[in-house]
Amino acid sequence: MAEGRTVRRHVQDRYRLLIESIIDYAIYMLDEEGHVASWNPGARRLKGYEPDEILGRHFSNFYTPEDRDAGEPWRGLEAARREGRFENEGWRIRKDGSRFWASIVIDAIRDDDGHLIGFAKITRDISEKHQAQLALAQAREDLFQAQKLEAIGQMTGGIAHDFNNVLTAILGSLHLLKKRLPDDPELAQLLESALRGAERGASLTKRLLAFSRRQELHVREVEIAPLVEGLIDLASRSIDPDTRIETQLEAALPPVRTDPAQLEMALLNLIVNARDAMPEGGVIRIQAQIDGQERDDTGDQQFVSVAVIDEGEGMDAETLQKATTPFFTTKGIGKGTGLGLAMVQALTEQSGGFLRLHSEPGFGTRAEIILPVAVSTAVSVKSEEPLNCMSAPFDKKLTVLAVDDDALVLMNTTMMLEDLGHTVIEAFNGPEALKVLQSRQDIDMVITDQSMPMMTGVELADRVQEAHPSIPVILATGYSELPTGQFSARPHLNKPFTQHELQTAIAGVFSQS
Repeated sequence: MAEGRTVRRHVQDRYRLLIESIIDYAIYMLDEEGHVASWNPGARRLKGYEPDEILGRHFSNFYTPEDRDAGEPWRGLEAARREGRFENEGWRIRKDGSRFWASIVIDAIRDDDGHLIGFAKITRDISEKHQAQLALAQAREDLFQAQKLEAIGQMTGGIAHDFNNVLTAILGSLHLLKKRLPDDPELAQLLESALRGAERGASLTKRLLAFSRRQELHVREVEIAPLVEGLIDLASRSIDPDTRIETQLEAALPPVRTDPAQLEMALLNLIVNARDAMPEGGVIRIQAQIDGQERDDTGDQQFVSVAVIDEGEGMDAETLQKATTPFFTTKGIGKGTGLGLAMVQALTEQSGGFLRLHSEPGFGTRAEIILPVAVSTAVSVKSEEPLNCMSAPFDKKLTVLAVDDDALVLMNTTMMLEDLGHTVIEAFNGPEALKVLQSRQDIDMVITDQSMPMMTGVELADRVQEAHPSIPVILATGYSELPTGQFSARPHLNKPFTQHELQTAIAGVFSQS
């Protein structure tokens, strides 16, 4: 018997030494009610209590107030009493009030007769693991959202492309109809309404393409002050009499690199948003200045901030986080597409900058377009002007090969060309167009869609230039999916285009030859 007691005492001492040597785990005993009955160095290190500060106190002191109110400590003890073991993770509190994410195990301790005599409690600090899991989950969510937005962007670009084709046919037909319509004021009014509706559709298509980053940008050096000042008159027409626009433009601002037309549209979007945020009127401020917060990695690239500031309702943090999400809008039904800020963000990113938003409920919103300063020592890269910007008269009658896989667009292009006095040969794809060129020697020009099966417009243009270098080719597209050099170096028409734009494009081609 004495020898047995000696062995047990020896085992107990070894066990106590083991527990006392563990400092990475809090290991302690609880009585049947949950009061702390022992305290190892690991518990002291992890939770900050000395033994005389915690012995006899209830272990619920380690739980957060919200978990205590929800009964979590007692639920854990009851589960261990019932099942023999309870495992869980959650926030725990140290003596100094700081929190850590803990993994806990509670084991029921019973005597030889099976009576409960207390609990063994083990707690580990797994905050780093928890943060890593959260970071991984957030990364997965960010990847999912990015993939979702990419899918939406691709879908939107495809829809906008098809919509461009439809609008090309509608606008072209309406303009032809306007030329042939009898002098009837009521019919003219109906036609003007139809034209305005089609033009609004074209504007929406531009937003969709800008969001999906498939709209061509004509990047050049842009002077901010003249652009903003020229925009004020147009913007003033879109705001209420109780709202006014003020400008604060830093003197001698350097030019930035972006598309001026797209920048105007972006600023108009922000001004309209500011107007809608102030239903009872107020002041919209447009500020432009060198941005002191941003530099590129080399520290050489400067940026200019163009900010639109309102005194309106403002946005809470949750709304602000979603503000640039495509199709998200806080405006009423029919009052907003939810693409305005997405379009602005797409423009800034394509220009090498970004969009910065700051807003608080009741204190208004500051939306800043951050654009890179044009480097004066660098060669200025300027995309060619779309040919519809030219206005040279052109009366020569041509034989034109029109190529488009969309029958509706092809028919409309043919009608506009024939109305201008030209002879038109139609082809529905690139290979068919090449056969026409092989069989006819009277083709003066080719107008081709870019996005076609079997052969793109650029590929067709390359083949035409190789075999018939004297025949000019005009690309008609609403996309900017072409490599920049190929696209900017070729005459092109942006869809949807009107008969006047088509005529001007043709004149531009032959004025350069």
